[in-house]
Amino acid sequence: MNELASRAHAASPRTGVLLVNLGTPDAPTLSAIRRYLRQFLSDPRVVELPRALWLPILYLFVLPFRPKRLAHAYASVWTEAGSPLLSISLRQTAALKARLQAACGQDVPVALAMTYGQPGIAEALAELEAQSVRRIIVLPLYPQYSGSTTAAAFDAVFAAVRERRWVPELRTINAYHDHPSYIAALANSVRRHWAEQGRAEHLLMSFHGVPQGYVEQGDPYYCHCQKTARLLAESLGLTKADYTVTFQSRFGKAPWVQPYTDEAVVRLAQRGIKQLDAICPGFAADCLETLEEVSLRYAEDFQAAGGERMRYIPALNDHPEHIEALAGLLAPLLDANLFTPEAPGEAARRAERAAALEASFYGRG
Repeated sequence: MNELASRAHAASPRTGVLLVNLGTPDAPTLSAIRRYLRQFLSDPRVVELPRALWLPILYLFVLPFRPKRLAHAYASVWTEAGSPLLSISLRQTAALKARLQAACGQDVPVALAMTYGQPGIAEALAELEAQSVRRIIVLPLYPQYSGSTTAAAFDAVFAAVRERRWVPELRTINAYHDHPSYIAALANSVRRHWAEQGRAEHLLMSFHGVPQGYVEQGDPYYCHCQKTARLLAESLGLTKADYTVTFQSRFGKAPWVQPYTDEAVVRLAQRGIKQLDAICPGFAADCLETLEEVSLRYAEDFQAAGGERMRYIPALNDHPEHIEALAGLLAPLLDANLFTPEAPGEAARRAERAAALEASFYGRG
């Protein structure tokens, strides 16, 4: 056995966290956007059409033209720190690492990866492996589960570990759409917005859309979104007349889950709503879809249809309440005694914590 392998085998095994988000182009340029879209739209989880049908469409019609339409949109939200999604995700990673260290009383390795683009899954796993991480909790930053996002992230992780000689233990967190801390963080973000800017007449809750066919085949995403919206409305004391749930970012000609956000903002303005607040509860970090599509384009559509002002409520991003909510998901799985002999009664206490965690995911109908 060589010296490097000997040191790796002798190191005390640790538990780490892998955060996964969708991804972003490296730059707001045609080549970078095309490279990103090629990887993203080639995933069978994202577009479920037969490859023989879809790939010619992708290479002949989508990739030659869509990057040109997206370049201006990306440029409009790009910052000195680069992609908003990436810069925010890096801040989330650092803040979560600090919070978990405080909660667990020891350093907890946390790595960030994107399903598409950089930083890649393989590189993030190597980063954790270099810190002697042998047990990884995979947390996709999608509160609502969908096969096109959450499962795609898991696919990428599983494919990456398949290439490794020594496969780490994996624990996946599938969704947190109804977790109390997540709902509380959303509700408090709305309350802060109202306290600072006043309360609009109506609240729009816009989630990223998925094709209707995915839901009909059993994807729980639509139900998760509706439950998040209901719990958020209840926390804010809203009636059904006070808010509207919609779905944005549809792509292609096939029907997606409805109502569509772009059409809904027009109807709300035509109905006489003058002041509209909009929140996107399915986005853990602000990105093109929130900063350009909702905050700019849909706000213009709302005004053009007769509304006066549509204000976007930022995603939870790296706000302390969001970091606290994410830490609350992970902390029960990051026991400091995980790889050491347990104190009397610790196994039973851990089982109780695990049961409470599972109940927080699945036990509230």
